[in-house]
Amino acid sequence: MRRVLVVGAGQSGLQLTLSLLAEEDYEVTLITARTADDIRDGAPMSTQGMFQQALETERAYGLNLWDDTAPMYDGLHITLSAPPGQLALAINAPLDFPGQSVDQRLKMATWLELAESRGATVIHRAVSAADLDRHTSSGEYDLVVVAAGKGDLVPLFDRDATRSPYTAPQRALAFAYVKPLEPDPDWPTPHIGFNAVPGIGELFVIPALTRTGPCDILFWEAVPGGPADVFTPGMDPADQLARTLELAARYVPWVHERAEKAELTDARATLAGRLTPTVRRPVAHLPGGGIALGMADVVVLNDPITGQGSNTAAKCSAAYLAAILGRGERPFDEQWMTATFEDFWATTARAVTDWTNAMLQPLPEHVQMLLGTAAGNPAVARRFANGFSDPTDFDDWFMSPQAAQNYLETL
Repeated sequence: MRRVLVVGAGQSGLQLTLSLLAEEDYEVTLITARTADDIRDGAPMSTQGMFQQALETERAYGLNLWDDTAPMYDGLHITLSAPPGQLALAINAPLDFPGQSVDQRLKMATWLELAESRGATVIHRAVSAADLDRHTSSGEYDLVVVAAGKGDLVPLFDRDATRSPYTAPQRALAFAYVKPLEPDPDWPTPHIGFNAVPGIGELFVIPALTRTGPCDILFWEAVPGGPADVFTPGMDPADQLARTLELAARYVPWVHERAEKAELTDARATLAGRLTPTVRRPVAHLPGGGIALGMADVVVLNDPITGQGSNTAAKCSAAYLAAILGRGERPFDEQWMTATFEDFWATTARAVTDWTNAMLQPLPEHVQMLLGTAAGNPAVARRFANGFSDPTDFDDWFMSPQAAQNYLETL
């Protein structure tokens, strides 16, 4: 029986825990600072718009508990505002398979209870660097995985400067879970709104399921220091919603028209903050000689402008699961940890990181040309939308001027 310790109860940590529990010969201990009730009754943690490839990694282990209740969005409605407040470009970009967003307060609380009921040893407490040192050097566990993307453990994993071009946040982030929103007259069925305001930021409208039922998420990504950078962590939720709507009225009035009657879904339905996109080395070396493997946001933290956080976490869980199962009885040594991460980086995370970092910058001419073409060409629009499920496809047509030219010549 192989013994695995997972620290952190988010998308990746819980998915890995539940997947391992479904296999034979694995004992899993999960340490999390919060109980299921703490999570369920707390503030929202993310916007978690998920797409087909990532959702399939959950469905493989029967973790898709909300397929019948969560709004299923069938594409992206992309708008460009230039000058601000005037619609310059609109694209309806359908998905081949629908996506969904489930409030992590609901999802992680349910998964945490499910993990305990299925045999995980769940310990509710914070884990310090000293605790991790003790766990990795005691010999109690064959493998220690750190999936807590916030807190004191993250700095134990060294920043990889060659893969981390940014040293400061590129957006100020603020979202609110609200209802009701009027249907979009240009696309009445559920879809994600991606509204770009050059020099100001982006407003996303994401259909979701929260504790009180179906809702929408209004999510501003503001350029730091710009006119939309008006949110502060811990601000009053009502004030945050008011500012969200004021900005919508000024810069994307077609969204504000749908949201004039919007109210928060609950008293703690907002969050604001900033993050610095960072890639870290996958192995933490502890003073006692032990090692731990980092996963998901611990080692690949991207800005949410491309909606890839939960998707990458789910895919990381699936990749690590396959590597663990394939290891058999051999030790989970540093060479294996490094190879496991590098394989995930090469097949998944590198493409996500390159694409996300590029989208944080002013759009280059070839991307403007592609999006302009997508406005009148359904095939291009569909390919762009499906890249949110499989970002590796962007390498072939989106990420460089030459690739874009080659692709456009085939149309």
